[in-house]
Amino acid sequence: MSRIYLDNAATTPLDNVVLDAMMPYLTEHFGNASSIHSFGRASRIAIEKSRKEIAQIMNARPGEIFFTSCGTESTNTVLHSAVRDLGCKHIITSPIEHHATLHTAEFLASLGLCKVSKVNLTQDGHIDYVDLERLLAESNEQTIVTLMHANNEIGNITDIQYVGDLCKKYNALFHSDTVQTIAHYKFDLEKLPVDFLSGSAHKFNGPKGSGILFIRSGIQIKPFIHGGSQERNMRSGTENIANIVGFAKALEIATLHYEEDKVYIQSLKNAMIEQLMAQIPSIQFHGDISDKSLYTVLNACFPLNNKTEMLSINLDVAGIAVSGGSACSSGAQGGSHVIKSVYPHQTSVPIRFSFSKHNTFEEIDLVVKKIVDLLN
Repeated sequence: MSRIYLDNAATTPLDNVVLDAMMPYLTEHFGNASSIHSFGRASRIAIEKSRKEIAQIMNARPGEIFFTSCGTESTNTVLHSAVRDLGCKHIITSPIEHHATLHTAEFLASLGLCKVSKVNLTQDGHIDYVDLERLLAESNEQTIVTLMHANNEIGNITDIQYVGDLCKKYNALFHSDTVQTIAHYKFDLEKLPVDFLSGSAHKFNGPKGSGILFIRSGIQIKPFIHGGSQERNMRSGTENIANIVGFAKALEIATLHYEEDKVYIQSLKNAMIEQLMAQIPSIQFHGDISDKSLYTVLNACFPLNNKTEMLSINLDVAGIAVSGGSACSSGAQGGSHVIKSVYPHQTSVPIRFSFSKHNTFEEIDLVVKKIVDLLN
């Protein structure tokens, strides 16, 4: 069996067209964008052109887009700045956020700078919007809500339009981690009621180490990283020109045919669900696998036994890459905090399959067959 990659929620391969767009900025166009000579000006032009292209695709103003190293840095910037610069004494989040959010919120709370509340979840892992409104209504301090658009482990989608409207009703700020959804869904940031948004290029065939932070016009925060005047005094450090160009090119490519890609990838996911249910009657799925779920992610629940607990490792030996949860916490002990939060009493083995436009139905067939062989 040839190697099969079904871990696209962790990262995706760099598109060859993206690499081609990046290469000149790794070779002849090497100037520092802060330099005033022609070498520097060429790099500055590339940055601002990329910023405008991203802003146009997401219907934002170029001045609202800031380049970072990743979604984690973007999220850290937002939460630190909200507490330090915007007077937020209360962070409302959920127990199933990425650790970039949870660990940052917990760190700020440990310093006595704010309190953290976690909204309740429904039985299938969605945000309980009634509880969210209760938390907002009862909050007496300036508050920031930080909720991811789509969960990276179980795929559940949060209605960030509704959450943003709730935040406006209670005069709260709203940040969304959209790392799993940028380039997979259409964003209209002029209309979407978010104040901050985090994104990362390597989730849609762009380069690793390239992120963006959207900051709504009119919101004034101070830098998270100090030592220079780059990114309009918002992020110190010499810009990674090639990665910035790569982000813009990857976003352009991904959004050209994203509707067709969405239909195709959803059909791959549906085929996986149908075949697993047909071949393994005891199979269950974590999260909501309806249309309120990220079409690139499927989290299957296998009963715990001596065969299933080694399933992801044995699949890897067979040349099939899947995940047991978030790639960012795969080395941590204790299992998935997402699964434990939604299913606290469940004893099972979660396997996350995450799909891309480069996967095929033949691969789905082969993976399901291999799973059945390993379990039997």
